[in-house]
Amino acid sequence: MDTNAIETERHPLEPFLPPNAKLLMLGSFPPPRKRWAMDFFYPNRTNMMWEIFGLLFYGDSQRLVDAPNKTFRMEDIKALLEERGIAIFDTACAVRRLSGNASDKDLEIVEKTDIPALLAQIPLCHDIVCTGQKSFSVLTDDYGVPIPAMGTYNKFAIAGRKMRLWRMPSSSRAYPMKLEEKAKYYRDMMKQIGIVDA
Repeated sequence: MDTNAIETERHPLEPFLPPNAKLLMLGSFPPPRKRWAMDFFYPNRTNMMWEIFGLLFYGDSQRLVDAPNKTFRMEDIKALLEERGIAIFDTACAVRRLSGNASDKDLEIVEKTDIPALLAQIPLCHDIVCTGQKSFSVLTDDYGVPIPAMGTYNKFAIAGRKMRLWRMPSSSRAYPMKLEEKAKYYRDMMKQIGIVDA
C-alpha cells in the first residue's frame, strides 16, 4: 500500500489546557468526524470515557451523558475538567488512517505533538496518563520511558521536569473490562495525584 496516497489529517481540536492542570491525558487521535457526538475529546458516543468520569466524580455513569440527544454534556465536561485540573490532548497532531477507521493500529503518525510545549502551558502538571499503545509509543520512543503495568506509573523527565507516566485501561467498549472496574483504576490514580480526595 502506498501510504503517501492517503490523505493526511490534521488534528481538528485545540489542546484543552486548564492553567491549574495537574494531569495531562494523552490519547492517540480523534475518530473520524462521522463518529463524533460532540466537538470535544472522546466524542464517540460508544466510548466510555465520560461514563467513567461520571461514575468517578458524581457516582452516576450517566451524569455527563445526554442520552435523548445521543451526545454528551460538553459544557459540564469542560467545567469539571477545569475545576479538577485535568488537561487533554493527543500524541499525534497529524495522521493518516490506513484503513479509514478509528483503530490505533491503523493510524500512521505523520507529525507528533510537541509535548514539552503543552507542559510549558501547564506548570503544575507532573503526571501524564495514556490509555492506548499508539499514545504510549510516542512517549516510549521520544523519552525512553517504559510502558508501566496497568494502574501504575513509571518516572521520567521532559525538559528537566520530573514526570510520572500512568497507564489506564482503554475507554473503548472493545476493551474487555467493566465500567466500574475502569473507573476504579482512574479513581486510584487521581487519589495519588490529589485530584480526588483519598
